[in-house]
Amino acid sequence: MFLDIRRFGYMLCSMKGMSIFWPFPVRNGRWMWATLAAMTALAPVSTVLGQALKPGQPAPAWQLKDLEGKLVKSSDYRGKVVILDFWATWCPPCRAEIPSFVELQKQYGKDGLVVLGVSLDKEGPAAVKKFMTKTPMNYGIVMADDKIAEAYGGIEAIPTTFIIDRQGKIVAKHVGLTDKSEFEKEIKPHLKTGS
Repeated sequence: MFLDIRRFGYMLCSMKGMSIFWPFPVRNGRWMWATLAAMTALAPVSTVLGQALKPGQPAPAWQLKDLEGKLVKSSDYRGKVVILDFWATWCPPCRAEIPSFVELQKQYGKDGLVVLGVSLDKEGPAAVKKFMTKTPMNYGIVMADDKIAEAYGGIEAIPTTFIIDRQGKIVAKHVGLTDKSEFEKEIKPHLKTGS
């Protein structure tokens, strides 16, 4: 339970532009309770902007700019299976998922899979481009705006990843670090011909 509390605390506060660091093992409950108290104080600030999306619902339409400023639309991916990943360069679990997304794009791209990262980096495309010089990514990246976060139910923690089928409907939503095998299990049925 202790590890779950630490993970939850990091995810919640990271979206507020703050970081919770655990530079040494907690030897008594005081640090943990102080952290939980701080999180509780922040709770009223953390409001869900949109309605929660459920499997089977149509994925909201969007228009965002890529790293070069070119307009990219959700309709550009009509008929594809899409992994839509809300992430940021400063987020350790987000960075940990990148190799899986690279492998999935490489393995299933020819079968109609599109992996698309939606960057929440406030520093803009320059920060993402700099990050990509050290961490190669073979999939598209667009820069988020407030509208897409609201449309997808309010992004409270990252990574938050949506699986969208060929008909544009939500298949699944994952909050937090997710294993590649879980994504594979969800995309494979939708990549088959005629589905």
